[in-house]
Amino acid sequence: MPLARLVRLLALAAPFLATPALAQDRSIIVLDASGSMWGQIDGRPKLEIAREALGAVLSEMPPEAELGLMAYGHREKGSCEDIELIVPPGPGTAQAIADAANAMKFLGKTPLTESVRRAAAELRSTEAKATVILITDGIETCEADPCALGAELEASGVDFTAHVVGFGLTAEEGATVACLAENTGGRYIEARDAGSLVEALKTTVAVAEPEPQPAPEPPPPPAALAENVDPVLHLVEGGPEPDEKLASDAFFDFFAIAPDGTVATEAAATIYGRSKGALPAGRYQMRTTLHEVVVTQEVEIGPASDLSQPVAVLDAGILNLTLRPAPGADPDPDTYWEIRGPEDVSDYGYQRAFRVFPAGEYGLNARLGPAEISQSVVIEAGKTTDLDLVIGVGLAAVEATYAEGMKVEGGDHFVEILEAKKAIDGSRKSMGYGYGAGLTFDLPAGDYVAAVRLGAAEAEVPFSVKVGERTDIIVPLNAGVAAFTSPGDEFIEVLAGKADINGNRASLTYGYGPAFQTTLPAGDYLVVISKGDKRAETPLAVKAGERTELALTLP
Repeated sequence: MPLARLVRLLALAAPFLATPALAQDRSIIVLDASGSMWGQIDGRPKLEIAREALGAVLSEMPPEAELGLMAYGHREKGSCEDIELIVPPGPGTAQAIADAANAMKFLGKTPLTESVRRAAAELRSTEAKATVILITDGIETCEADPCALGAELEASGVDFTAHVVGFGLTAEEGATVACLAENTGGRYIEARDAGSLVEALKTTVAVAEPEPQPAPEPPPPPAALAENVDPVLHLVEGGPEPDEKLASDAFFDFFAIAPDGTVATEAAATIYGRSKGALPAGRYQMRTTLHEVVVTQEVEIGPASDLSQPVAVLDAGILNLTLRPAPGADPDPDTYWEIRGPEDVSDYGYQRAFRVFPAGEYGLNARLGPAEISQSVVIEAGKTTDLDLVIGVGLAAVEATYAEGMKVEGGDHFVEILEAKKAIDGSRKSMGYGYGAGLTFDLPAGDYVAAVRLGAAEAEVPFSVKVGERTDIIVPLNAGVAAFTSPGDEFIEVLAGKADINGNRASLTYGYGPAFQTTLPAGDYLVVISKGDKRAETPLAVKAGERTELALTLP
């Protein structure tokens, strides 16, 4: 409810409080301070409307008016005994009542019947005319009957009147408290919304008091905005907003904050980029996220008629990173980067990066194949750090041949790149491997060996790599293919054609029938077929680049 309308409302209701008769009588305002007063009328908490309106009307009260303030539900939750006479009735109490209402908490239950009973007792209503004005937004919740109390007070013959003002009560709820006013000769003001509250007071006052001078119609309230929240983003205090492309990556989560300070676990709304959103008025925790930056702050959102523009300052900068395999080369999609900084801030990706990080110093690591670089990166708030880095690799392309001019096709042969330099135990460090034809390897500048193995054939070729250059390596296996068939699942083994000094032949490979195929270096061999106690030997000659087929049988 706009304040101007409520002030007018209470001004119309002032005869309850500020008539000349009241200056001679004593009155107590009974204020509902239960937790339900956090509910809203026209987008504003009812307790806020009540505080502002009371302050406006009380400031114009004549000093001789004897007023008091009683409240319930303002000190603890769940208690039906939480009733207190905060300001005893007396002249000149208007400011004390306003201050007490402004400082009051709204927590507990609604013992309205007992509150009115105690107010009547405090006024000593059997001795002089007295009035109680009950302002409530809820019905009795403490197992008491307000209607019975009204009848009891009226039957006692005392000059006592109770007026009841209801905020947002249904017709059924209003009936449970209207009788308290009606049974004592007072008025019940039914208020379904702000407008009907004004009209109800006009009607009541017109009956109870002389017709007031017509007041000018108040201006219409400002129209509510469809979208009343427009977050503003800055990388640094006083800096410009990010461009549209970067700003589109940001999002703002709003979590409602309860009166006790508790923050909701689910976002009431999420606003993306430079779009707007809608939120009820109140306090929120705004969580702003842009890439690796998360900033949390408390903001106040105004009424729906006003555009709220909460500002998020990220204290962050931009990293614009490009990684190249060699000077002047295009970025390689296999180039991997990762960056780590304070408070576990980290990110990773390939080839390029355009990311926002909190201001600070970070460690950058990038690699392509076995090549790797590392360096420190400083991100400054509001600035862009441009890095165009070279990993420093050349390309090695490896093919194998059976014989000169005859490439090994398919994906069966194993290719491995080794460092040319041997360790003290004679081994070489592996720099990468794969299977099949057409393999390429990104390698730092240096000397290497390409090793290829297919079946029993294997060969090595040394080569060198220069940054930014392609090196083509041909590894000649000098081998052919031997294909064997047999009647069944016999064991087939290929032995060296020549025995060693001890008369033993080295075993090169083996398999099982009825069909077995392998690759062998060019040369002479002995093929043994066996099953159970049967065995047969057949000589074999393999030529580079040729296929030899051999049918094997057992005696």
